[in-house]
Amino acid sequence: MATAAWLYDLLMKPLGWLGLDRLREWLVRDARGRTLELGAGTGLNLRYYDVGASPLIALDVDRDGLLRVRRRSPRAFLVQASVEALPFRDGAFDTVVSSLVFCSVPNPGAGLNEVHRVLNRSGELRMLEHVRPAGRFLGWLADRLTPMWRHVAGGCHLNRSTVEALAAAELCSTRSRRSLRGAVVEVRAARCR
Repeated sequence: MATAAWLYDLLMKPLGWLGLDRLREWLVRDARGRTLELGAGTGLNLRYYDVGASPLIALDVDRDGLLRVRRRSPRAFLVQASVEALPFRDGAFDTVVSSLVFCSVPNPGAGLNEVHRVLNRSGELRMLEHVRPAGRFLGWLADRLTPMWRHVAGGCHLNRSTVEALAAAELCSTRSRRSLRGAVVEVRAARCR
């Protein structure tokens, strides 16, 4: 996380009041079994997990963010690593969670391939991501703003097509919903084979 951990939390607070906290809760509630949260950031999702998500592993590339995770959720095991090179065995997880992560992963295809690899055959991927908005004008605007936005927001792309990238990683959507004029997508997916 290129943004200082404290600043990220401060910026997320008003978005939480506007509904992001509700979406985070939807994302992780009833997660079961061995659970991996990708890009845990500062741990804003962790309060919503119940005891059924066990063990709970929080992964992030940023050490400072993981230190905040430790304070928020002492039960979570912390791993500093990249989404594109997950340090886990094949089929290790029942649930993999991604919340506002793939917009800033340098190689999202490689990251999704890694998710496919570590997700067990009956496992579930749960994603909450902002993506390229639907509609001609909003899509165009996201494309134009992304080069500048990437530099200010830690590599975040406003125009990623994350849902479409799932198929290339052999992950099949089982449920999805778009909101905010198509700029936010909530997805549940499983391995296609």
